[in-house]
Amino acid sequence: MTSSHKVLFGFHAVGVRLKTAPASIVEVFVDPSRRDARMKQFLARAAEAGVRVIEADGARLAKLAGSAGHQGVAARVQPVEQAHSLDDLLDELQEPPLLLVLDGVTDPHNLGACLRVADGAGAHAVIAPKDHAAGINATVAKVASGAAETVPYFMVTNLARTLGELKERSIWITGTAGEATQSLYEVDLRGPSALVLGAEGPGMRQLTRKTCDQLVRIPMMGAVESLNVSVASGVCLYEARRQRLAPGRG
Repeated sequence: MTSSHKVLFGFHAVGVRLKTAPASIVEVFVDPSRRDARMKQFLARAAEAGVRVIEADGARLAKLAGSAGHQGVAARVQPVEQAHSLDDLLDELQEPPLLLVLDGVTDPHNLGACLRVADGAGAHAVIAPKDHAAGINATVAKVASGAAETVPYFMVTNLARTLGELKERSIWITGTAGEATQSLYEVDLRGPSALVLGAEGPGMRQLTRKTCDQLVRIPMMGAVESLNVSVASGVCLYEARRQRLAPGRG
């Protein structure tokens, strides 16, 4: 595998690449011992796309994927370049931006789940600091179930500065904190919004917190004090989406 190629694995991650950018797929590896309906459907899609398919046993697939969770499918692919910078993306939007900002989310499983939620809720991008975050790798792509291919993920050098630039664009920065006095359900998220979440436990870094325009809390009714960051991202993004879909509020 050349240094320019990366590996995707699992039906969702490889399937989305087949759907969105089949020309970028170098070759697909499948376990011939798996002959169920899902594999047959996948192979039909690969044949339709004209992609080279190679049979490989489970051990070879696990080595390729770096994981035993490959589901019998892996692919070598060329990277699909981000079509936009964050500025370009924001310039081209035809609706109020909805952004997810992750500060300190270093676990690839959490990042993958956050990307999946962002895709489902229609967030326009996910933003994270380069020095304090997970990058996109095969595990992230697998957990994201294809969303790593569809949701722009921007890793920025200075998160506080980027948040300041978003504020200059009149994007309201809403951070989440357990001790905040306002509930998520008390704020208006219909306008240009960036929702900032920190890693479970430490939360946002102090400078990130100071840069926020407002802090909100997710009401917690039970014994636990916090939610996993991907679950919290889903709660926040879907509340913003609910408000935007609701008939005239206020």
